[in-house]
Amino acid sequence: MPFELCDKVRELEPYEPITGSYRIRLDANESFYSMPDEIKNEIKNIIDRVDFNRYPDPMAEKLIKAFSEYYGISPENVTATNGSDEMLYLLASALLKKNSTVIVVEPDFSMYRFYSFLSENKVIGLNKSEALNIDVDELIKLANENNADMIIFSNPCNPTGQGISAEDARKLVNSVSGLVVLDEAYMDFWDQPLLNEAAGYDNLIVLKTASKAVGSAAIRLGFAICNKTLTKALRSVKSPYNVNTLSQEIGACIYTHKEMLAERRENIIKNTKELFKHLIKLKQNYKLPFDILEPCANFVFIRSELAKSIYEYLLESGIAVRYFGNASALRITTGNDNENSELLKCIEQYIIEKYISLNR
Repeated sequence: MPFELCDKVRELEPYEPITGSYRIRLDANESFYSMPDEIKNEIKNIIDRVDFNRYPDPMAEKLIKAFSEYYGISPENVTATNGSDEMLYLLASALLKKNSTVIVVEPDFSMYRFYSFLSENKVIGLNKSEALNIDVDELIKLANENNADMIIFSNPCNPTGQGISAEDARKLVNSVSGLVVLDEAYMDFWDQPLLNEAAGYDNLIVLKTASKAVGSAAIRLGFAICNKTLTKALRSVKSPYNVNTLSQEIGACIYTHKEMLAERRENIIKNTKELFKHLIKLKQNYKLPFDILEPCANFVFIRSELAKSIYEYLLESGIAVRYFGNASALRITTGNDNENSELLKCIEQYIIEKYISLNR
């Protein structure tokens, strides 16, 4: 008999982000900064010193040391992975038994549910409020009623840009017996982290990434921060050489440039606030059917019946943003000053050409 794929993967389709050539890319929550020439030159020197015939450091000690010094935490509580996606899969497949119960909140980053599905766990979703906030008491109740083995969500949230306070996050961790995974990929843009407290809990893992505020999506670096027991387990179940040497060395270099990273983070926050302010102004000036959420991250989330039409108009104009058809919403990553200006001009052109003319 010919080999047949199992049911859980037979109908799956590969992940397909927006492809093509666009003059402005505001669809993936990346930093609008690339590396300055000074750091690029350091990276070139690093490449010259790499022994390409040797395996990477399995514990990524140099990288973890630089990451830990940047955030002011202990290296003994950090595990490095090939992007946060590797860690998400490990959490669902290695730290949990088959048929474990995983709680997610919705809407949220879709890969939490996906990796739990691949690992054959039972996934229960808690719908957020109409304002797209998490009711922490409801989350605690749902987790305890179902003896949840793991609760996982992004804080601040991708795609909504909303977050729960550190106080509410602590309340959650202290009120459930299962593992709580807080994905703080966007917490560099907000001020409610539990990163520095993670090692003090027996059921908390905080995730970080180099892909957002650090502006290093190309090298695929993720980190898990937790107590020594959990760290030992994570280091034991990951692949031996999971983070390649180039990513380790480049990442270690970038994290040492604290002032540059801090300045860029502040500029991204400033541009996000300006983008939000100007979108609100467009909504008010033209009385648009927009629900614009004030963000805690580096993007703005807009719910609107016009979302698909605006998305398509922007693509035709060479500007890519993220469209969520099931929510009739747009997620717009902040760009640099010129990119944001072009985006806003294009949205206003859409309003004049399409929206106003149709509503006369």
